[in-house]
Amino acid sequence: MTGDLPVLYLVIPCYNEEEILLDSAQKLKVKLKELQEAKKISSRSKICFVNDGSRDKTWSMIKELSSQEPEIYSGICLAHNQGHQNALTAGLLTVKDICDVTISLDADLQDDINAIDAMVDKYNNEGCNIVYGVRNNRDSDTFFKRFTAELFYKLMSFMGAKIIFNHADFRLMDRSALDIFAQYQEVNLFLRGIVPMIGLKNDCVYYERKERLAGESKYPLPKMLAFAWQGITSMSTKPIRFISAIGVIIAMFSIVILLYSLVSHYSGNTIVGWTSIMASVWFIGGLNIFAIGVIGEYIGKIYLESKHRPRFAISEFIDQNKDCE
Repeated sequence: MTGDLPVLYLVIPCYNEEEILLDSAQKLKVKLKELQEAKKISSRSKICFVNDGSRDKTWSMIKELSSQEPEIYSGICLAHNQGHQNALTAGLLTVKDICDVTISLDADLQDDINAIDAMVDKYNNEGCNIVYGVRNNRDSDTFFKRFTAELFYKLMSFMGAKIIFNHADFRLMDRSALDIFAQYQEVNLFLRGIVPMIGLKNDCVYYERKERLAGESKYPLPKMLAFAWQGITSMSTKPIRFISAIGVIIAMFSIVILLYSLVSHYSGNTIVGWTSIMASVWFIGGLNIFAIGVIGEYIGKIYLESKHRPRFAISEFIDQNKDCE
C-alpha cells in the first residue's frame, strides 16, 4: 500500500474504559513511534479505538485524542453495545481496506505491548499472515481462574474446536487473513475458534500477561462462563451427540431395570423400593430438561443466524486515512 513499509493498525475495543484510556493511549503511541523509527511500519500506521457503546466518557476521550493527534489516533463508535467479539470484528473489518496489517489487543494493556515487535517481525521477515499472542504462564491468576481456564481450553479441544492454548484476542492479522475472515458471516462469533480456521501461514509469540492497572475486569465469572458456553456451542455440535449417546446408555440401562422388575415380579417381590423409583424419576426428568435446554440453545442460534441481522452498526468513524484511499 505504501511501498516497503506496511501500514499497521492497532485495534482496541473499549467499553467504559475512561479510567485507563489515556494511559493506554500514551503507551501505545510510544510503541507505535518506536516501530516507525525502527522502519518496521509506515508513518501512516495508527491506533484505532472501538467504542462499544460505553456509558462513560470513553467516546468523548477517543474523539479528543483523534482531534489532537489525527496522525496517531482514530476512532470507531458503535451505535450501541454489541459485545467484545462484535466490537473487535467491527474494528477489524472497518480498517482492513486502509491498512496492510492489524494487531488487536484489549484496552487495559494486560497483554504485553512489547510482544508487538516480535509480531511485526514475523509478518515482515517470515511472511506470517497470522501471529498469535500466547501467554507463557498463568502465575498471576488465582488457582480457580487458572484451573477453569485450562479446563476450558481442554474442553474446547475435546469438543473438536481448534483453538490456541492460552491465547485470547491478542493477535496479528494481515489483509489476506482479514479478507478471508470477512467471508465468515455468522452472528454467533467466537474469534478464538474462527481465526485458526482461516489457515494461512501462522506462528506464535509468547509473553507474560500483566495485572490490570485500573478499572474493573470486563469478564467477571458469569461473563466468563457465558463466553465459554458461547464458544462451545458456536464451534461444536458434540454436546448434541453426547445427549444422543446418553440416551442410548439410559435406554440400555432401562432394559436392565426391566429385567430386574420381571425377576422381582416372578419371585414374589412386587413392591420395589420407593427411593429407587423417586431417584430414577428425578434423574431422568433432570436429564430431559438439560437435553431440551442444550438442543434449545442450538435452535436459538439457528434462529438468530436465519435473521441475517448485522453484527454491528457504526455510528461514527474518525480517521483521516480513510479519505486518502
